[in-house]
Amino acid sequence: MQDDTLQPRGAMTIRTMPMPADTNAAGDIFGGWVMSQMDIAGAICAVENVGGRVATVAVEAMSFIAPVKVGDVFCVYTWIDRIGNTSIKVGMEAWTKSRDLPLRTKVTEGHFIYVALTDDGKKRLVGETRS
Repeated sequence: MQDDTLQPRGAMTIRTMPMPADTNAAGDIFGGWVMSQMDIAGAICAVENVGGRVATVAVEAMSFIAPVKVGDVFCVYTWIDRIGNTSIKVGMEAWTKSRDLPLRTKVTEGHFIYVALTDDGKKRLVGETRS
C-alpha cells in the first residue's frame, strides 16, 4: 500500500482509464500501454515548451513500480528536466487511483527525450521557427 502523504511531482498532463482490451493474460495493463500514455504526456509537455513539433528519441530510466488495473484512473504528471539546443528531457510519473480505494499509487516513473522538429521533419533549434 502506498503512503498517502506522497504527492505526484509535476503537473498533471493526461488522465485516462485503461480498458479490458489493454490487459495481458494476468489481467494487468500492458507495460506498453503505460509507456505509450507516458510518451503522449511527455510529448504534450515538450510541444508546449519548445513551441512546435517534436519526436521521441530516447526513453531513460523507466521503472515499473506497481501494476495498473482495468478501471483505475491513470494520470501522468510531467516536468522539464532539461532543455538543450535541439532537444528537451521530460521527467514524468504515472499514478493511479483505484475505484475501490481512496489512495493514489505511484506506478511508474521515467525520463523521455524529444527532439524539436520543423514542419517537414528536420531537426531544429529549440526556439527557432518551425518551418
